[in-house]
Amino acid sequence: MSSRVRIGLVGLNFGRHIARELTASNARQHLDLVRVCDQDKDRALAVAESSHTPACFDMDELLADASIDAIGLFTGPVGRAELVRKIIRRGKHVVTTKPFEVNPEAAHDVLVEARQLGKVVHMNSPSPVLSADLQQVLDWQQQIDLGRPIACRRDIWASYREQPDGTWLDSPQHCPVAPIFRLGIYLINDMIRLLGEVESVQVTQTRLFTGRPTADNAQLTMQFKSGAIGSIFASFCVDDGRPYQNSMVLNYARGTIYQNTHPCSIDPQTRTATLSLVTNGGTSGPVIRNAAPGEISGGYQWDIFSRAVHGEPLPNEVTVDQIVSGLRVIHAMTLAAQTGQSVKV
Repeated sequence: MSSRVRIGLVGLNFGRHIARELTASNARQHLDLVRVCDQDKDRALAVAESSHTPACFDMDELLADASIDAIGLFTGPVGRAELVRKIIRRGKHVVTTKPFEVNPEAAHDVLVEARQLGKVVHMNSPSPVLSADLQQVLDWQQQIDLGRPIACRRDIWASYREQPDGTWLDSPQHCPVAPIFRLGIYLINDMIRLLGEVESVQVTQTRLFTGRPTADNAQLTMQFKSGAIGSIFASFCVDDGRPYQNSMVLNYARGTIYQNTHPCSIDPQTRTATLSLVTNGGTSGPVIRNAAPGEISGGYQWDIFSRAVHGEPLPNEVTVDQIVSGLRVIHAMTLAAQTGQSVKV
């Protein structure tokens, strides 16, 4: 593969971070940022200047550019499926962000259409192929007789002190159970890859510091169809110098896997992980195996996107059903938050 994928960015509120990543990281080996676009002209011009890239203010202008291979779509999730449909029908591939959509059926339909059209649609969560940390978990499952999964507990936190700004982030309907929707979505998608389909969900949420009308402290409990139980704690309220730790305790009938549970500082930019597997060694005591696969889920797999755009088959690629399953959990979570009851997925 000799040519980089020529990409234009749409939506520069969050997309400005993507522009920085595409112009100042290893992503440049795989993608060539050729244009940035936002309806806010000042924002578009500012990102254009910082990325040394031309600006435009209408997505149709990007779609009319035959030299552009792909669109990086970083608008809000509400109605994103229709924007993706518009892009793929104009012959462009798409890379976007989590959560992919708020409407599971709309997401399913456009993802199926993209595959029928031969267009790539990737996002950072669920990732196109398994990240190194999830692959390590599956490797241990295959190599060691751990028995059935019993439970999984995952935590993610940071310190935000946000004020309302009139965006979708202020809407309990469009941003339900906000810490889970914005941060915990990674962990929902990970659990589905490891534990399968979810049967029902329950929610607890509070508002402690945020100025927004949405929660900033929340927990989601999921009952999987296998009988396993999953829980995710996500919060914008904790300032301990260890943000975005993505810790995990995953119990099996005959072992437990720990990820990033020790008190160390992790740079979210490096996306690193350390894992330990503990099994019962009988009279000799516990057997501990350690691994440092490096990459944790949630990062943009720019090299994988480029390979897919160039027509290379991807082994064990995420399925449409796996993507949509996470969105169905979010939909059920929204209803659980509204009713205070357990909701079937």
